[in-house]
Amino acid sequence: MISPKDAQLWLGEYDSKRIKLGVTGSHSALDICDGSADEEIPNVVFSQKGRDATYDTYLKTVRGATGKRERGCVDEVVRLEKFADQLSPRWQKWMRANNVLYVPNRSFTSYCDLDEIEKRFEVPLLGSRNMLRMEERDEKENYYALLRKANLRSPEEIVDPKSIRELAIVKLHHAKKKLERGFFTCASHEEFQVKSKELIAAGTITKEDLGNARIERYIIGPVFNCNFFYSPITRGEAKLELLGVDWRFESSLDGHVRIPASQQMTLPPSQHIPEMTVVGHNTATIRESLLDKVYDMGERFVAASQAHYKPGMIGAFCLQTVVDKDMQFHVYDVAPRIGGGTNVHVAVGHPYANMLWRQPMSTGRRIALEVRRAVALDRLDRLVT
Repeated sequence: MISPKDAQLWLGEYDSKRIKLGVTGSHSALDICDGSADEEIPNVVFSQKGRDATYDTYLKTVRGATGKRERGCVDEVVRLEKFADQLSPRWQKWMRANNVLYVPNRSFTSYCDLDEIEKRFEVPLLGSRNMLRMEERDEKENYYALLRKANLRSPEEIVDPKSIRELAIVKLHHAKKKLERGFFTCASHEEFQVKSKELIAAGTITKEDLGNARIERYIIGPVFNCNFFYSPITRGEAKLELLGVDWRFESSLDGHVRIPASQQMTLPPSQHIPEMTVVGHNTATIRESLLDKVYDMGERFVAASQAHYKPGMIGAFCLQTVVDKDMQFHVYDVAPRIGGGTNVHVAVGHPYANMLWRQPMSTGRRIALEVRRAVALDRLDRLVT
């Protein structure tokens, strides 16, 4: 594992007045670009050919005669044959020569090999490099293990499908869309067998992935993705910030719930089992009397991360929760980096972050602001691993 000391050594060669934020061109790249533009920090997007028009055509930066930004937020685009090419020695050298601080998102860790990121990506990374792997459910020391250490509720695991006695969710990868979900629900072992056979036959999941799936009790309630920020350089105030909350649109699940049950029963077999592919997000707030519980979850998670993943959580992270009928939060997923739904708050900012900072404050802007504050305090080394 590349250590924080290694990252700080590379950082020592940077010109702190010419810092750029780098990001993989997918997932939350626009949030990073918009936020860095607000804080007047240049950005560079590493895009894959065929997926670069959003960044290089429609939202690229246009400046006037005086150099003032008049349109857009994406300053520079590097086109690659494939996303993983950004890990090549050539582009790592280019990043260090151009003072790039890299902001990891889910696309970065999905399209690029985690071993390479951990051991050979020799670029200062904003956030917690050693926590990125815990997001993978098939890892022994995954986020569920850390949630137990933090004493945070998460849905109970059902180890044996034969033990399914109530509504459960089966979590595994989609066979054809490898970065997407092949999740399905069932309430008995018999239903598990029927649905899994249907999905295998349809090519949605594989028998091998099913054998490694995580099965857990399905918590009935609304979903809240809580987007936090932890600042190791803040002094005299709370280091933990709740920035905002989002929830997901999932296809084809959301399409199923928009039609009456009687109509659902007439769907052809190929449409009987909804898929849960995330296609968008919306913003939300949480009942005010529940916010103390939300902050407590964030504090517990950070404390556990500091105990087991030194130096612990740095910067943006997301606890994905569901609230049951007794108003208890259950954490069903964790993003130890910028969350997937933060683009919904671009430009307008997150409700709670706006309250705190008294200006529109998206996650991307909060990351850029932290870099600007760290440069001013000469504490940029505290933010990188």
